[in-house]
Amino acid sequence: AIFGSGFGPLAQADSIPLATTLANVSVSIGGIKAPLSFVSDVQINAEIPWEVASTGSVNVIVTRNGTLSGAEPIAVNPVSPGVFAFNGHALAIIATDPTDPRYGSLAAPTGSIPGLTTFPARAKDALIVYANGLGPVDSPPQTGNNSADKLRRTTTDLTVLIGNLPSQVIFSGLSPQYVGVYQVNVFVPQASAGNAVPLQMQLGGFTSAASAANIAISAQ
Repeated sequence: AIFGSGFGPLAQADSIPLATTLANVSVSIGGIKAPLSFVSDVQINAEIPWEVASTGSVNVIVTRNGTLSGAEPIAVNPVSPGVFAFNGHALAIIATDPTDPRYGSLAAPTGSIPGLTTFPARAKDALIVYANGLGPVDSPPQTGNNSADKLRRTTTDLTVLIGNLPSQVIFSGLSPQYVGVYQVNVFVPQASAGNAVPLQMQLGGFTSAASAANIAISAQ
């Protein structure tokens, strides 16, 4: 997500592969055009192209109607784990038995997010967690595309901590539906119950922030 001002009118991509121009706005990252999913006056959501060098500093430049912004450097690492969250609630979906009424709900305190179905998770539940920055995969997709055609697994060993306890990772790779988004499937360990149990990811010497993404766990 790139934040600033004067980017352009509100627009959202409606097809995949994502285009590199949206509402007459384009972004280059390390000299390579980036696919865009969202543009507003103050924010652009873009995918860092797979072709960008995975270490060092690269420049980000926004172009609107032929007018270029100044070049802003960003640091790029091979991995930089982060769990997607909303108001501190990790985007962690309960994926246990489909007959369970909690199936498909967010693992957050019941009723905590208006408009969404939320239930606390339980020990041994399977979760689908959405993340970013998990690094290379065994078969990179075309930049701007999703991974609906095949499973693409991460190649760097991943540890998931729930309540500071290691969790069994079932799958770690690219999400089939979403461009540039990783999906991690895990089992909930026997962690202490609570409404804000931290969910963290560790790989390549980096650990996601403890307070940034939490789940709710019930006492059975």
